[in-house]
Amino acid sequence: MLTPLILSGGSGTRLWPISRRNLPKQFLSLAGSDTLFQQTLRRAMALPGATSPIVVASDEQRFLAAEQLQELGIEKPGILLEPVARNTAPAIAVGALEALARDPDPILLVLPADHLVTDTAAFADAVARAMPLATDGWLVTFGIRPDRPETGFGYIRRGADLGQQVFRVEEFVEKPVLDVARGYVDSGRYDWNSGMFLFRASRYLEELQEHAPAMLAAARKAYENANTDLDFTRLQADAFATAPSDSIDYAVMEKTSRAAVVPVSCGWSDIGSWDALWMAADKDDNGNHLEGDVLAIDTRGSLVRSHDRHLVATVGLDDVVVVTTPDATLVARRDASQDVKKIVEQLKSAGRSEHDLHRVVRRPWGSYAQLESGDRFQVKRIVVKPGAALSLQMHHHRAEHWIVVKGVAEVTCDDKVFLLAENESTYLPLGSRHRLRNPGKVPVELIEVQSGSYLGEDDIVRFDDVYGRAGTVG
Repeated sequence: MLTPLILSGGSGTRLWPISRRNLPKQFLSLAGSDTLFQQTLRRAMALPGATSPIVVASDEQRFLAAEQLQELGIEKPGILLEPVARNTAPAIAVGALEALARDPDPILLVLPADHLVTDTAAFADAVARAMPLATDGWLVTFGIRPDRPETGFGYIRRGADLGQQVFRVEEFVEKPVLDVARGYVDSGRYDWNSGMFLFRASRYLEELQEHAPAMLAAARKAYENANTDLDFTRLQADAFATAPSDSIDYAVMEKTSRAAVVPVSCGWSDIGSWDALWMAADKDDNGNHLEGDVLAIDTRGSLVRSHDRHLVATVGLDDVVVVTTPDATLVARRDASQDVKKIVEQLKSAGRSEHDLHRVVRRPWGSYAQLESGDRFQVKRIVVKPGAALSLQMHHHRAEHWIVVKGVAEVTCDDKVFLLAENESTYLPLGSRHRLRNPGKVPVELIEVQSGSYLGEDDIVRFDDVYGRAGTVG
């Protein structure tokens, strides 16, 4: 049995402003109509013998993962929720425990959710070449054949040939400086470390027991004391937090005596920066990748991305990145795009929200968008999916007005329940217990006007919630 284990907890800060904490790059459509997460799932599920996947996600991204799995029609996936980020080694450990609960000894295909692979046939061939060694107890990784010296990736030095173009790992190498990277590429003995792996679940846990027993103990305790929440498995928070934060490379792969590497050229990219996305994207005759309403004059080697109908015009620019969203615009040299994360760090330290939320914020029931705000007021556009409902909630510091502009909404306000049709409105006093539900078959859209002394999202007390958030604040 081949069980895909998808690691989807990354934040993608180098792709700001479109990738943010509440909607990171793996859940975005950056290369094709499917998101990177969905492309990874399709790639894994197309392999011979593949079973329903296991996904390790952060608690904040659980509904994004569930919705995108549902869009692909994938039934009964296992979605494990990390209460805190602990790097890849503990995440794979709980995934291995979940896989062993399904099957006596499955083979795990570990894939990051945010990578791009354009040659799926070459990828499938690499997995087929790795299968015999994984079945025999080896821990196999996939090395990407380098087409340029790259300082942003770790490297793997190939050792003895084990047959079928599979090699013993001789050494894992940290990200090199440029001259050293050139030497690696020229030698022909090094591949990029892709972060993709294939091994028996039991073998990984055996190696973890030998090299990082405290990590395995914490992961096992967190898994065995997990709670079921809707379709999710919530790992026990205190136990998981005690696991040392470490990557699979440091915890296991650099220490095991049975590490193998399969070199492959499969159109791989980690989409780790705007420059990486430009390299992976289709380009015009001037080497530009243009998306949206863009007018590029005397512009070459650039990535320009416009949001919606917002015109972006460039003149006389080479090798730049210009990206707009409703609330932010990025302009950078392409070769400096790895430093975009510094913007995110400054936004965090300044207490600004642009690193965290988009203007349109997705929720399990739909979405909301902030339209206007000022002293003691805020205006939002709210969209509720058919059959969905917000939590029964109240606010300590604000009152709200709801005006329905599309569909029919069911409103609960204290002891009253009534329908609100298009062009009708209602007032929800400060302190009232209220809920919005869509009983129909088309989305409900409404305008919400908030007024009060404090309008933050943490002024929400939930009493009842179909998405398991009752009792939470914010």
